Amino acid sequence: MNELTFAYKDEAFTNSFIVAKGTGVEHNSIQLLIKNYKNELEEFGKVRFEIEPLPDSATGQKIKICRLNEQQATFLITLMRNTPVVVEFKKELVKQFFEMREFIRALVDSRKDYAIVTEQIAQLHENPKPYHFSNEINMINKLATGMSTKKFREVHNIPKGESIRPYMTAEQLRLMDKLQRVDVGLMLVIPEFEKRKLRLLEYAEQDKK
Repeated sequence: MNELTFAYKDEAFTNSFIVAKGTGVEHNSIQLLIKNYKNELEEFGKVRFEIEPLPDSATGQKIKICRLNEQQATFLITLMRNTPVVVEFKKELVKQFFEMREFIRALVDSRKDYAIVTEQIAQLHENPKPYHFSNEINMINKLATGMSTKKFREVHNIPKGESIRPYMTAEQLRLMDKLQRVDVGLMLVIPEFEKRKLRLLEYAEQDKK
């Protein structure tokens, strides 16, 4: 089944178009259901309709879509008839919301530890240069993803300057978070980059077993 959830401002969401497509119900009918139960839905968060490009549209057509958090989506689908298609969609949506929460948690953790890593790099060098930071981060990225940052960008078509973290898997993010925390400790006792790199490589290989 297609991706049913997405991350927005570190929270898991789906939307009315995804619900309509997944349940085999007309999008207009889903929108009407949302409007009819807007007050109830807003007990779980603000209900907002936004104009967005129609997914897979070759002409750039735009449609009005309602973004739904997990509680809103859960309530909305309880209002629908339990056809086999709807039941299967509900099961997959629950699963994907759980996976997206795990992904967001790993993403947030990796951001926090990234700040600690950069602070430790600054303390390690009397006059830190930009390459001190880029070398350290690129090393951790490669150990977590199995490829260089440049290659990862090419594979996932990520624009230069944009963080690669949102494109990583939850497992890669968890490993990155662990490596960042280990690296901070290693910098205190192994200031030499190449020696520290070998230790982190050993740790990454053990973690993957």
